[in-house]
Amino acid sequence: MKKVLLVAHFCDYGMEQSNNRFNYIADMLTRAGHSVTLVTSSFCHRDKKQRDVGEQSSRGYDMVLLKEPSYQKNISPKRLFYSHKVFAANLKKYLGACEKPDVVYVAIPSNDAGVVVADYCKRESIPLIADIQDLWPEAFRLVFNIPVISKMIFAPMSYQADKIYSVADKIIAVSGTYANRGLQACKKDKEGTVVFLGTELEAFDKSAESIRIDKNDDELWITYVGTLGHSYNIKIIIDALNLLPESVTEGVVFKIFGDGPLMEEFKEYSSGCKAKVDFVGRLGYGEMVAHLKKSDIAVNPISKGAAQSIINKHGDYAMAGLPVVNTQESHEYRSLLETHNCGINCGVESPEDVAKALKMLIEDEVLRLEMGRNSRKLGEEKFDRKQSYTGIVDIIENI
Repeated sequence: MKKVLLVAHFCDYGMEQSNNRFNYIADMLTRAGHSVTLVTSSFCHRDKKQRDVGEQSSRGYDMVLLKEPSYQKNISPKRLFYSHKVFAANLKKYLGACEKPDVVYVAIPSNDAGVVVADYCKRESIPLIADIQDLWPEAFRLVFNIPVISKMIFAPMSYQADKIYSVADKIIAVSGTYANRGLQACKKDKEGTVVFLGTELEAFDKSAESIRIDKNDDELWITYVGTLGHSYNIKIIIDALNLLPESVTEGVVFKIFGDGPLMEEFKEYSSGCKAKVDFVGRLGYGEMVAHLKKSDIAVNPISKGAAQSIINKHGDYAMAGLPVVNTQESHEYRSLLETHNCGINCGVESPEDVAKALKMLIEDEVLRLEMGRNSRKLGEEKFDRKQSYTGIVDIIENI
């Protein structure tokens, strides 16, 4: 049995159920007989509200909430230069007083928290595993990219990332792209381990079966799941639908699940679209899964220059058995779609390409179903947490 400390700035607490990676890892380690403490923030990043400490549910492992001031915008000085700094300071105090663990597993980002953990592990000679979920500051450059000024502002964040990876004994990441970034600075791990975010196949299917979703027989659903923000180009799907003749868009519904800072802008842009556009909002994970399983085509319209690689929606689309129309630049994801013949890659800023791909899948049911079956195979092979996450447990046990 090992005493494992997980530090995840962004994860679930209490009754929250968002299919979070780190809660799942904590569950697996607990079932394997290890003593687990998961440290996270008092502020729920997803819901933008402070958590109720008294809401803690029995998860089988200990959870610790550290105070973090609230913020309203994901990309804001208050979040990056105040709230995260306070959380990191409180994390430093906690580590200074807690019982020494056998191994520390830290989610990156946030970088402020990661540096505190790296310093602690180096000082106390504790093995450190860094799990890279996103690349900071690369993820922010799409929104704030002013020559010279951006480089100056983000330089400290790049330094933080290098410091964390240089101390880590092991690099785990949600994609090969992210793993390679960590390995550039890592001194101890020369290979890294890629474990996609994924979801649990059995739980995914049960969610779809347990929730009834009504859909008209004459409707074809094109579905997007995720944040409505700067990294996601919802407008290109609307533009593509408007390029199609009404004979093709008749019965088509563009279903959008999620919310974000650009929701109202996207709603206004969708007015007058040839196809019906339905902004459903953010649902619980199980209900979202049930809607996905009723869908016919998934879209992955990630903006030019975005830093994302393999992300949550990729696994959900695959598990749902949906063909994907993709504009994302990431070679890693484009290659997955091509290799498994489960989607169509388009030019990142080409509504014409997207319209052509959508028309092909809307009109050719045989192709749509074939790509859907291939997508499901991809999900079973690459995105089933019950299988893929055992590698994470092995690393923790053997480090």
